[in-house]
Amino acid sequence: QVQLVESGGGLVQAGGSLRLSCAASGSIFSINFMGWYRQAPGKQRELVARISRGGITQYADSVKGRFTISRDNAKNTVYLQMNSLKPEDTDVYYCNAESLRAGTSYSYWGQGTQVTVSS
Repeated sequence: QVQLVESGGGLVQAGGSLRLSCAASGSIFSINFMGWYRQAPGKQRELVARISRGGITQYADSVKGRFTISRDNAKNTVYLQMNSLKPEDTDVYYCNAESLRAGTSYSYWGQGTQVTVSS
């Protein structure tokens, strides 16, 4: 099992910045990818960014050049630095960890943190 605890959401004006953090605990040795997804009411959860244990990153087109994902493997923590925020970035952001154990993949989610960008 993997537990994820998120922090760093809040209210910010358009053009501002926020930094999300997500700390993992439990079976952390099995985690490969960690990342962030977001979901608006009535919509599907979508990938924002993710990063592998080795540092390979993947971003949604809508956040490229504005968001940066990073990872501290020693602290089992992933960060999402969000700059130049737009009102359309308003969503609940969820931390995700993907682990592989005995050939089976598992996906774990945090509780979600609200990000609100005012115009």
